[in-house]
Amino acid sequence: MKSISRRGTLQAITFLGLLFLAAILHAADNAAPGGLQPGDLVGICGDSITAQKIYSVDIADYLLMCQPQPKLSAIQFGWSGERAPGFLARMKNDALFFKPTVATTCYGMNDGGYVATTPATLDTYRTSMTGIVDTFKANGVRFIVVGTPGAVDTFYYKGRATPPEVYNQTLADLGQVAKEVAQKEGVGFADVHGAMIDAMAKAKAQNGDNFCVTGPDGVHPPPDGHLIMAYAFLKGLGCDGNIGTITVDMKANKAEATDGTTVVSYANGAVELESTRYPFCFFGENVKDAASTRSILPFLPFNQDLNRYMLVVKNAPAKSLKVTWGTQSKTFPAEDLAKGVNLAAEFLDNPFNGPFMAVQQKIADQQAFETIASQQMLHSITDWSKALPEAQDALAQLPPKIIAKWQSLRDASAAAVVPVKHEIKIEAAP
Repeated sequence: MKSISRRGTLQAITFLGLLFLAAILHAADNAAPGGLQPGDLVGICGDSITAQKIYSVDIADYLLMCQPQPKLSAIQFGWSGERAPGFLARMKNDALFFKPTVATTCYGMNDGGYVATTPATLDTYRTSMTGIVDTFKANGVRFIVVGTPGAVDTFYYKGRATPPEVYNQTLADLGQVAKEVAQKEGVGFADVHGAMIDAMAKAKAQNGDNFCVTGPDGVHPPPDGHLIMAYAFLKGLGCDGNIGTITVDMKANKAEATDGTTVVSYANGAVELESTRYPFCFFGENVKDAASTRSILPFLPFNQDLNRYMLVVKNAPAKSLKVTWGTQSKTFPAEDLAKGVNLAAEFLDNPFNGPFMAVQQKIADQQAFETIASQQMLHSITDWSKALPEAQDALAQLPPKIIAKWQSLRDASAAAVVPVKHEIKIEAAP
């Protein structure tokens, strides 16, 4: 009986061990691939939509100022008219010179040929996207996010070989291939198409069919559509949206803040702060103006998912409190403040607007040079070397100088993120 008992015990231990091993393997199979790490350089790759340098600036803004990890930066590699096979052919000549550690891709708009889906189109796209991912992996890119193509505007996409609903189905089919490639390769995924279709439908339902989301040509988005794209990629990059929390206890007469914000002083409901981490800021006034990033916010959960700069007020002396941040004031129920209100969503005009815009301009300058550096300089060096073999030594000196110039612009963008001093005043509502 003892031997049988021992055998049973051993079998039970073996069985439990196998279950434990299976659980570990299952968790590994379902784990999120990669993630941002301090100091990462994110390469933003795509066609002419990326080359507009709007969503790429939005992403760079977020990485640098909202700081999902410390010391992040980004570089864009947009190329007008490009398809996935085109980027695969050129990526070693220019994009990989900069040694990104993270990369996002947004191809498919041109790959679909602006016609209904064909098996050949999907096969070519699948092969090229797989090649892009494999080339990134082979060249030290640690974390890759494969994005779907965007969408065409259901109102403005006209005069083409196919109506918008047909081409959006083509783009959805390409997006499914992108998802399959991401899953097979074990990398990240961003559903840009789904995010754009969803927000566009909601915006047009409220603002009218002629509310523009993907541009007057139906393909190239204005700033509102680019914000949707940035949202999808930032979600794909794993950004959690926790910008910071300021907690005020009015009965205890004290205030505290999370990393990135320092409480300088607090007295009688007024808290003076200094922040090195910014909430994301939006600009534009007209709620139906596609050039305004604010116009798409009611239809896109950007603030909820990616931009939570919270104020929590405990032990309020009244049922309603007036909160003044910078020059703007709003009244909130005390019970809402006890749970926390999102300052970034409630105060679109806030003390960070000016500093945010100053950094954004530096990033725009940086990305303008990136286009010249990758398309006109680095990309052509191979051809120059073939045409002028006698100039090999001189040509070899160009890439380090180009990289040094770009690094100086990247450093200038980072240096522009200066501490912001601001005050929040809390008082009983009249």
